[in-house]
Amino acid sequence: MKIEINQIMTVSAPPHIYGTDTIEARMRDVVISLVPAILMSMYHYGKEAFYVTVIAVLSALFAEYLYQRIMGKTVTINDFSAAITGILLSFNLPPHVPLWLPAVGSFFAIIVVKQLFGGLGSNFVNPALAARAFLLVSFPVLMTGWTFAPDATTSATYLAIIKQNPSFVPQASDYFALLFGKVGGCIGETSAVALLIGGAYLLVKRIINWRIPVFYIGTFALFAFIFGRTGFFSGNVLFEVLNGGLILGAFFMATDYATSPITPRGKIVMGIGCGILTFLIRFHGGYPEGVSYAIIIMNLFVPLIDKYIKPRVYGKGKKK
Repeated sequence: MKIEINQIMTVSAPPHIYGTDTIEARMRDVVISLVPAILMSMYHYGKEAFYVTVIAVLSALFAEYLYQRIMGKTVTINDFSAAITGILLSFNLPPHVPLWLPAVGSFFAIIVVKQLFGGLGSNFVNPALAARAFLLVSFPVLMTGWTFAPDATTSATYLAIIKQNPSFVPQASDYFALLFGKVGGCIGETSAVALLIGGAYLLVKRIINWRIPVFYIGTFALFAFIFGRTGFFSGNVLFEVLNGGLILGAFFMATDYATSPITPRGKIVMGIGCGILTFLIRFHGGYPEGVSYAIIIMNLFVPLIDKYIKPRVYGKGKKK
C-alpha cells in the first residue's frame, strides 16, 4: 500500500489524551463557587467587605501583571488564578481592615509566594494562606480586630469564647448564626451554608477531589469528639466543625492543585494530617483557630507524601 507524504501524521509522546478542559475553565469554576460566600459577606458586612475583596483581587492581578511584564514573561492574569488568590486572601481578613492591608497581602502572595518560585503550579504553599500568616505576624492588631455584623448574635467569635470557656453550651440560635453568617469573624468564613454550596459545586464539577475535604473534616470531627474540651467523648462535633475557617480551608485551600498530593492515598494523608494539626492548634495551642497553619504545614510535607505514596505501576506485581 502506497502512502502519500501528506497522509503521514506526527504523533507526540504518550499519553494520548485529549480533553477540552483548560486552566481558565477550572479557575473560573472556582470563582463561581466562591460567589455565594462573597454575596453573604456583603449582605452581613456591607460595602466594607466588598471593598476589601475588590482591593485584594485588583492588587493580586496588578502584582502578577507587573512582575510578569518586568521579568519579560507572558502575562497570565486572564487565567483567574490571581483573582482566586485575591478572593481567598480577602476571605481570611476581617471585614473592616484598612484597605492597604489586602493590597500588601496580595502583593506578598503573588510575588513572593507564587511568582518568585516559578508562577502558577510551582508555589510550594498556598499563596493566600501564606499571605494571611505574613499579615498576622506583621499586623496582629489589625488582623484580630474583629468587627461584627449588625445582627450578629455574639460580641466575640465563638472560637474565642470556647477557648476561654470550654464548658460553653451553644443554643439553637448559635447554630443558626454559624450556618447563615450572623457571627463575627473573617469575611469568608462566617456562613457555613454559603461555603458548603460552593464546595458542593466544586465536587459536582469535579474540580476538586472529595478525599481531602472529607478526611480533613472527618479527622478533625473525630478528634474533637474523642478529646473534647471538657473531657473524653465530650466534644460538640457540629459546633466545632461549623466554627472558624474549617469548611473554607477544607474545600477551597487544602485542595489547591499545586500544594496538595497527586495520588488518592496521598490526598487522604493530607486530609488526615490537616485534621489532626487543626485539632492540636485549636484545642491545645495558643491560637483559637488553626486551619491556616495546619494547611501550610501539610503543604510543606506534600513533596514527601508524593515521593513515598505512589500508585503501583501497571503490570507490575506486588513486592515479595
